[in-house]
Amino acid sequence: MGSLYVAELSFLESCLRVNPKSYGTWYHRCWIMQHMPEPDWSRELTLCNRFLEIDERNFHCWDYRRFVTDSFHVPHSEELEFTSSLITKNFSNYSSWHYRSKLLPQIHPDPQHLGRATEDVLLSELELVQNAFFTDPNDQSAWFYNRWLLGRADLPLSIRCISVDVVGSWVSVTFTHPVLAQSDLILFMDEKPVMVTWRTPDGKAKPSLLWVCEFPKERLSDKCQHKFKVIWKDGEAQKECVLYPGKQSTWFRDSASEDKIFSLELSEGKSNVLQQELQSCKELQELEPENKWCLLTIILLMRALDPLLYEKESLCYFDTLKVVDPMRSGYYDDLRSKFQIENAILKMEYAEANVIILSHKDLTRFYHLDHLLLTSHMCLSNNKLRTLPSDFSMLRHIEVLDVDNNEISRLEGVWNLPRLEELSLQFNKIENVLNLQALCSCPRLSVLRLQGNPICETADAQDQLKALLPHVALIEM
Repeated sequence: MGSLYVAELSFLESCLRVNPKSYGTWYHRCWIMQHMPEPDWSRELTLCNRFLEIDERNFHCWDYRRFVTDSFHVPHSEELEFTSSLITKNFSNYSSWHYRSKLLPQIHPDPQHLGRATEDVLLSELELVQNAFFTDPNDQSAWFYNRWLLGRADLPLSIRCISVDVVGSWVSVTFTHPVLAQSDLILFMDEKPVMVTWRTPDGKAKPSLLWVCEFPKERLSDKCQHKFKVIWKDGEAQKECVLYPGKQSTWFRDSASEDKIFSLELSEGKSNVLQQELQSCKELQELEPENKWCLLTIILLMRALDPLLYEKESLCYFDTLKVVDPMRSGYYDDLRSKFQIENAILKMEYAEANVIILSHKDLTRFYHLDHLLLTSHMCLSNNKLRTLPSDFSMLRHIEVLDVDNNEISRLEGVWNLPRLEELSLQFNKIENVLNLQALCSCPRLSVLRLQGNPICETADAQDQLKALLPHVALIEM
């Protein structure tokens, strides 16, 4: 039987010489090695080296190599040395840079075990990648790796916010990651579990950041203090808030780390290294004024250092970037929108306000709704938004929403906003009544402004809207 496996391996090797990127051939080779009584892993490792010398970006071979090293128990440190040798020969070896991003967190895990490497290792990697920038500024491999180095660790799963509304008899719970919460989330009222049904805002059984339930309002007394608590999976995460006598709502969320949620935790050493890298990139940009990778990295470094301090300067770099790389202007517009929303959220956090103003920002997309859960007033006027996000229903505390002078043609995401009272959609692209059907699910909506939309030119539009939205007291057209 052993000779049959050896013959099959030889046959597969001849096939790979003809087509080294044959997925089926590499997969079958995995199967053979798993079933051989005494597999020669060392030989397979040598085989991978030969094929990577021919094509260093053969990701089929890289996948097989990882299978071999795991099976052969090759130390991660040796694999890291292997990537170093390949990068030294060719800074453009994207696969080796990517492999390093997978190895370093395993060899030097960060103290919080959030999938990052320790700071001293990241700093040494920043020096390595900077050498690659200046060696070949137009090669994208090192620039992409630098983006990983500047990235933030993933937040552990936790409950970000709990909110209670007495009038609507609902409790909402928001997580840091989408979850399925129907059976794993338990509500307690005054330390006693309550039988409730958890649902997503749109009623679909899918992983969601936000889960809502209705609670028995009759168990509340206006003269007493009540405690609401939610527990996720037997204590993996929990949050509680107190409803004081006479109050109609309450909430609690973690706000201590909100100002760091969009930037890196910087020690003095790391800040100095990033400042030096920013200066180096600016010098390189003067030599290579049309290098899009350099321009984008300058923006990312500014955001890593201090997003508000460099806000105006980074926007100028975005303008230059769009001129240098016009084919990706849409991507840059979306990224610019994301960063501006992050800055607005940071300013709102510092002011401890529930009002956010995002007018005249040229926004093309909307981001980070999970950080705006308690927002009561939002202004998005004079932007370039074509639609509102599908999860806009997360904003259960929104009361006034201004989206004037955009390019909105439908309101698919505006479902089940229980506190929305006033909505202004002037000078958008809403053509018919059906585009506003989502507003039927907003029970408190009393003012709707639609001037300047194509729907206003329809003869019986006002009557159709009154029939669709009988609860809305004022419809301005």
